[in-house]
Amino acid sequence: MEAYTGFAAVYDTFMDNVPYGEWCEYLTGLLKENGVESGLVLDLGCGTGSLTELLAARGYDMIGIDYSEEMLELAAGKRAESGQDILYLCQDMREFELYGTVRAVVSICDCINYITDPADLAEVFSLVNNYLDPGGVFIFDLNKYAQVMGDTTVAEDREESSFIWDNQYDPEERINIYDLAIFLREENGLYRKYQETHYQRAYSLQEIQEALALAGMEFVTAYDAFTKDAPRKESERIYVIAREHGKKQNN
Repeated sequence: MEAYTGFAAVYDTFMDNVPYGEWCEYLTGLLKENGVESGLVLDLGCGTGSLTELLAARGYDMIGIDYSEEMLELAAGKRAESGQDILYLCQDMREFELYGTVRAVVSICDCINYITDPADLAEVFSLVNNYLDPGGVFIFDLNKYAQVMGDTTVAEDREESSFIWDNQYDPEERINIYDLAIFLREENGLYRKYQETHYQRAYSLQEIQEALALAGMEFVTAYDAFTKDAPRKESERIYVIAREHGKKQNN
């Protein structure tokens, strides 16, 4: 069953604890430190567009790509409300296409973890490299599931919706499997149940560096999330910065 279908309707509700404003502040700082203060930026795996909207408000010309039509419908609703000029495309990040190059690509909130095949990961990085301007910047985060989720169950009950999130982590394959049961209240007062299964992979930083090199990209640095410190074994989330390599600047 495809992910982010039933969950899309309540995604923002259950993600209301995410400090998107702080995330945007940190991400914008990284972009500027790496020479991207304006211009076209691609949000790869943009979801409902919360971060895309914030980056657009900071003056970036935003493109958002996501594989879930349901998530993009919500993003389009936010765009209509804000009036931001954002282009949304429904594409698989393993096969995405753009009309030209961009100054930066960002991919936040575990999107890269959803690429569970290392060969696909290298292909995503290769596509990013292809669509970046010469010397363009790629910034993405990675969730460290062994430390964060493990074998746990998370449940939350709201007036209009509830969910049960059952996690299983396979340390040998480093695959996190979570079964999601969502209950949405309908107009008649009854609840409809939706079920989804999500698969994500925990990558080591060395694997990421190897995949970037295979794609022709230059690894710049990695941080313990929301700091400028080096990643630690205990880091729950890290940020990786890479740069386009191989294109020539136009004179």
